[in-house]
Amino acid sequence: MIKEWEGKLNSKEDFRKLLLEILRPLLPYYSEEKAELILGVTATNYDQKAIRLEAFSRPLWGLVPLWAGGGSAPEFEQIYREGLAAGTKVGSKEYWGGFHAFDQRFVEMAAISYGMILAPDKLWEPLGDTQRDDVASWLYGINQYDLPVCNWILFAVLVNLALKKLGRKYDADKLEQYLQGVETFYLGDGWYQDGDSGQKDYYVSFAIHFYSLFYVKVMEKEDPERCARYRERAKDFARQFIYWFDDSGAALPFGRSLTYRFSQVSFFSACLMAGVEPFSVGVMKGLIVRHLCNWMKKPIFDRDDILTIGYGYPNLIMGENYNGPGSPYWALKTFAILMLPDDHAFWKASPEPIPPLREQIALPYADMLIRRYPGHTTAFVPGRYSPYGHGQTPAKYGKFAYDTGFAFSVAKSTCEIAEAATDSMLAFVTGGYVYPRRICKSFYVTDTGIVSEWIPCEGIHVTTVITPTREGHIRRHLVISDKECIAYDSGFAVEIDVEKEVQQAGEDTALLANYYSSCLVRRLRGEGAGEIIPTACNTNLLHAMTRIPAIKYQIKKGRNEIETEIKAQYGKAF
Repeated sequence: MIKEWEGKLNSKEDFRKLLLEILRPLLPYYSEEKAELILGVTATNYDQKAIRLEAFSRPLWGLVPLWAGGGSAPEFEQIYREGLAAGTKVGSKEYWGGFHAFDQRFVEMAAISYGMILAPDKLWEPLGDTQRDDVASWLYGINQYDLPVCNWILFAVLVNLALKKLGRKYDADKLEQYLQGVETFYLGDGWYQDGDSGQKDYYVSFAIHFYSLFYVKVMEKEDPERCARYRERAKDFARQFIYWFDDSGAALPFGRSLTYRFSQVSFFSACLMAGVEPFSVGVMKGLIVRHLCNWMKKPIFDRDDILTIGYGYPNLIMGENYNGPGSPYWALKTFAILMLPDDHAFWKASPEPIPPLREQIALPYADMLIRRYPGHTTAFVPGRYSPYGHGQTPAKYGKFAYDTGFAFSVAKSTCEIAEAATDSMLAFVTGGYVYPRRICKSFYVTDTGIVSEWIPCEGIHVTTVITPTREGHIRRHLVISDKECIAYDSGFAVEIDVEKEVQQAGEDTALLANYYSSCLVRRLRGEGAGEIIPTACNTNLLHAMTRIPAIKYQIKKGRNEIETEIKAQYGKAF
């Protein structure tokens, strides 16, 4: 089983050992011709061939920097040479196939291209002439299709860079077109949005910035002006993105693709890869080490030590339609540091704590207000603004607060309040359904709070003001309703069935607590009473069994003013 690494992760050899400990359990699951990795039977919105290609390609995010940094993994070297040859040979039993619009194969080309550029001695040079032709032809196929206007355009950037570096036919026009496309995503102060989706989530860090910094790594001499721009943006972004991590190494669970887990810190690995140091090497090492150790403590591997779909534990409920059995190995992007030379300062540095940060900060380009509390960090957001959904989108973008310790929950259904998992939401129950905040009509973020205007369902209009406090936050809601109904204003989900468990609900309050965390919800204004919501199991991302403290309000026709105080502690209880 994967071991805990607390206090054992420091040297380059330590990181190599951890990577191989994660990867070696995969060895029995490669196919006969090695072009497929078969890790499970769950489905995605792409075909089984692509699912198995995805599983094959994503270990390269760790293997390539291992090889580029002088490390050895002979068993994988042979597998990937054979697999690349078989997967790109037309007529092979394991040929990865032709292409179509929005093809998952384009996503997986990025890791293969990463390898062709950084470790050609392992993946390219050992191939025969015909095999090289096959690989190059297969990769070039990405240029024959338009790509979604989002982080996907950077896959084509990596592919064309690889073909260029290998002296093969590439599309210079497409390369420049997509690099210019990235500029249209840029908002300011280091922040991008993920294309026309409008979303600002981890794709800014582990996709757009990661690939931009890789571009810096391999193109700084050829394209110094663009690379200088990417370097400065990364520095600006880093000074804000560090607020997404608490002192323990945990990162904010927010947005989609959270099954990629420890890729959350891969941006800082990419900074080191590109020679960008927004903080001292010791601070960045501390972030990476604490983050990885935090994840290695969690039950994120199955009985065969295979990474699972989920977050704090195996969980298909929170997944997206594009999460296949091999998807979680995107997390290996964090091992980009393994390409650093043996004498790099990173390997000699001692992990340092997060430097002094502001207690509260608004990140205007992220549409986020962050408050650092003892033992945990909370991000307050105005609500989902993307027109696209990938699975459980209201839960991933529409809650009032996201927390490093309490995480958030996703719904099993919207038919019952227990299954709707409405932590950190004001949810209305009417007509047999539960309606939380989904999309805001308007919002704004200030240094002191967030105001959002939203419509949960026809006939109900809500204006919400969120104000962080020293112990939590206060919510003020103006509800204009043309119907009588019930509304639950809920706090964080708290783990139950653990030591020193407390569940209390009274006239004005609801309290859940255990030996390490607690959440108190208090009614300040409005007609209602405390209630403990018996949440369906496996809905919270970190804790399989939780309950949610809430105030159950009576909503009348017309104007309703309700006000709720949320107090939370993590690391200790009230």
